[in-house]
Amino acid sequence: MRLSPTPRGARLARLFTGAHLSDWDLPYGVVTNAEHLVAELAANAATHGRPPGRDFLIDLRTTEGDSALRIEVTDTRGDRLPSPRAQPPSSDSESGRGLLLVEAPADRRGVTPGHVPRKTVWAELDLVPENSGRPR
Repeated sequence: MRLSPTPRGARLARLFTGAHLSDWDLPYGVVTNAEHLVAELAANAATHGRPPGRDFLIDLRTTEGDSALRIEVTDTRGDRLPSPRAQPPSSDSESGRGLLLVEAPADRRGVTPGHVPRKTVWAELDLVPENSGRPR
């Protein structure tokens, strides 16, 4: 889905994710974690990856064998790759926690450079059968 690089676009990405993944009959915890990941990745794309007039893309799919849910957000600022800050943000800072908010629920995350000027920031959530005993 292509969305505008605005706070509204980021909000729509989260709503789309919840509705779409609920239709896939995924466990509630996976859907909730995916919504949080999409909210953060889409907000970052809208804030840091937006030359004027360039939308961002969101892609949701399961990996081969349906073992994980992969969330991808592609924007047009390939020159701005996310990287951890050298120092953690102060307690009163209003930004700087994006990667921490992605790392918490994600089982894996990364960045894939695309055709110039794009990049794709992605995160994966393992889809473990509910009777496996592993909490999600």
